[in-house]
Amino acid sequence: MAVFTIGKLAEQAGVDVATIRYYERKGFLPKAERLPSGYRVYDHDTVGKMRFIMEAKKLGFTLKEISELFQLTDNPHTDCATINRKAESKLKEVQAKISQLEKMQASLKTLAKYCPADNRPLSECSIVNHLYGNTENHS
Repeated sequence: MAVFTIGKLAEQAGVDVATIRYYERKGFLPKAERLPSGYRVYDHDTVGKMRFIMEAKKLGFTLKEISELFQLTDNPHTDCATINRKAESKLKEVQAKISQLEKMQASLKTLAKYCPADNRPLSECSIVNHLYGNTENHS
């Protein structure tokens, strides 16, 4: 069984030491065993768990969802369809966020287009007027 110090674990998982300590405190990683010297040591499974957490975060899963995924992967009765449903649900959330961001982008483009972008007073700024809900000066 390979044994890693916290520094080696961080290197293997592509994170910093503080990240490992954080996930250990939060219960996502098992408490490290200690050598007589006091150094924390972790096994290879901990590297996998750390990578799992980081990859799940990259996909947009929250810590609560990652905890649920761990519970599912620890259950021998869980099948691929169960995990796929979680991924499909996350995909729908991401698609909704993208749609919302596209609407924000379009609105900002429109506002920027109508803004005189000069030295006029703020009372004539179409962006400020829009934000205040005053559309009289906004074309």
